[in-house]
Amino acid sequence: MSDTTISLRRKISGAKDLQSVVRTMKAVAASSVGQYQKSVAALGDYYRTVELGLGVCLREMGRKPLAAEPRPQRPSRVIGAVVFGSDQGLVGQFNDLIADEAIQKMKKFPVKPRVWAIGDRIYARLADAGFSVKGTLAVPNSVKAIAPLVGQILLESEKDQGQGEGAELHLFYNNLTSGSTYQPVSQQLLPLDEKWRKELVGLKWPTKKLPEVIGGQAITLRSLIRGYLFVSLFRACAESLASENASRLASMQRADKNIDELLEGLNGKFHRFRQSGIDEELFDVVSGFEALSKDG
Repeated sequence: MSDTTISLRRKISGAKDLQSVVRTMKAVAASSVGQYQKSVAALGDYYRTVELGLGVCLREMGRKPLAAEPRPQRPSRVIGAVVFGSDQGLVGQFNDLIADEAIQKMKKFPVKPRVWAIGDRIYARLADAGFSVKGTLAVPNSVKAIAPLVGQILLESEKDQGQGEGAELHLFYNNLTSGSTYQPVSQQLLPLDEKWRKELVGLKWPTKKLPEVIGGQAITLRSLIRGYLFVSLFRACAESLASENASRLASMQRADKNIDELLEGLNGKFHRFRQSGIDEELFDVVSGFEALSKDG
């Protein structure tokens, strides 16, 4: 009886320790979700400014071709793909959803893509699907760490873009919709096509003062395009991180609930054993007293 009680005490203690860890992870995940959501919201004004600047440049350039546009007669020779996943587990279906989306889309590409995997977990899924992953980059652990990652991705993509005018760049990431709900998203950043140009040219300038491009139009356009690529990649990474932490938060909430139910069962069993032991001891005392009374 004492061994069973001791065993239950150890199980209860272990469950409480585990619950403490789970609740700490819940708090960290909840804080991280808010942090990355704020960074995405903060990009809104910057992204809008870049779009307006691009629209002005394109209107002034008229029908001059963009350096990054593909030639109509030549198919893309280089296709790059960036897939955002996670380095750590306990994120539910986070990696599975985006991996399935990326694999399904990349199988339809006319040529085999050059893939960059952001996170060891997503790398394993892509490798298992038969894709040759050109590079694996670590998932940022803070908002400040996103910018260096984006810079590294841009450098790699520029190397590939230099090998052909028809270079393409695709992004695959999870986008947080509400609460702990997220969905996989695919986005094509390059080439800068005619539809993209028309949308930017159609943007209305927010003030009555007419804008003017100072300096070389081509230089300004290239700088704005780099800004567009940077903010698009930054936003994709931040949204992926918000989704990852939201998924981890949901997993920890389920784990916390399961531990509560486990503790309730263990405590109930422990109290039943204790009561059973007390009853047996009382029965022994009463039996002994009755035996002594009869002898007397």
